[in-house]
Order: sequence, then C-alpha cells, then structure tokens
Amino acid sequence: MTDGMPNLLYSEHCGHISQDGVGVEVFIVKLEGGRYWTLEVVNSKGTSIVWDETFLDDHEAYAEFQRTVTEEGMEAFLDQSNVVPFRRR
Repeated sequence: MTDGMPNLLYSEHCGHISQDGVGVEVFIVKLEGGRYWTLEVVNSKGTSIVWDETFLDDHEAYAEFQRTVTEEGMEAFLDQSNVVPFRRR
C-alpha cells in the first residue's frame, strides 16, 4: 500500500473486447485482501457502466459480462439517452 491507499487486484479477464463493431474496456477488480470482485465496462466515449452487485470470484464477474453480451449484445454498452453525465471540475 502507498499513502494509506489500498491496492487493487486486477483479474486476468481485464482488457479490450471488440465485437460487432463495438469496443469496450473490461475491468474486473477487487481490493487487496478483499473478498468480492467488481465489474466495470467502459465504452469508447469513456462512459462507465458498473454493476451494482459484486462477485465471489473474477470468473463469475466475467461470466456476467459474457451473459450481458449474449443476451443484449455489445450495443448494451453504447451511450443511451438515459446516461447522466457527471459534472466535471
């Protein structure tokens, strides 16, 4: 740890995924010493989609990403009209 900040552990499943003309970055991480993994997908416009639920292992998190792609397609990660941007400083 540096400066009191916890270290993040990154899954081997992290990386760029491209399918059907849509590219995203997949991040599956957990805090060092933590129990649960989180899943985040960032599209080419920088929009972050983070799952509310956590996962017991990184394989379960990646399976959820794959399930979403199978059921909804990569289009699920494109910006939609319900995106609320955060105000930038």
